[in-house]
Amino acid sequence: MLQRIFLKAPMFLMGALMLAGIALISAAVVSRYVFGKAIFWAEEVLVFMNIWGVLLGLVAITWRGEHLNMDLFSSRLSGLPRRALNGVIIVVLVVCCGFVATQSWKIVSLFAQGGQVSVGAGIPKAIPHAALVAGFGLAALAGLLRLRAYVKGEFDGGGGA
Repeated sequence: MLQRIFLKAPMFLMGALMLAGIALISAAVVSRYVFGKAIFWAEEVLVFMNIWGVLLGLVAITWRGEHLNMDLFSSRLSGLPRRALNGVIIVVLVVCCGFVATQSWKIVSLFAQGGQVSVGAGIPKAIPHAALVAGFGLAALAGLLRLRAYVKGEFDGGGGA
């Protein structure tokens, strides 16, 4: 169940966003060069879709423990020192993600209260900014749920815990 929430659903949604983005850009190209009419809001919507895709990817990467890391020194550690370092790393990751999610929630709330919309497409600004809340919030939760795997450095590649 957790793998479905933190790995399969984000990856499915990323793929769907990518396909929708390809369709949107293709439609914009055909509209511009075949019909002589530009879809002026297409690029703005594509940027919002990319933001959502990247932040959904953050959730899947966190669940699988596949973050980029600087392991020049940590790769030489083993046993308790390595587990302690991994524990510190995941605590910092969860705290930072939680902080960003809570701060982003404040911004999303302000956008929603103010009724602000994007310039080109007229999309409520709360929608693209909510990607930060969802992505970082779910990444923090995924980190907490996989805490044991992070500390032990035991990831199976599929994210099944």
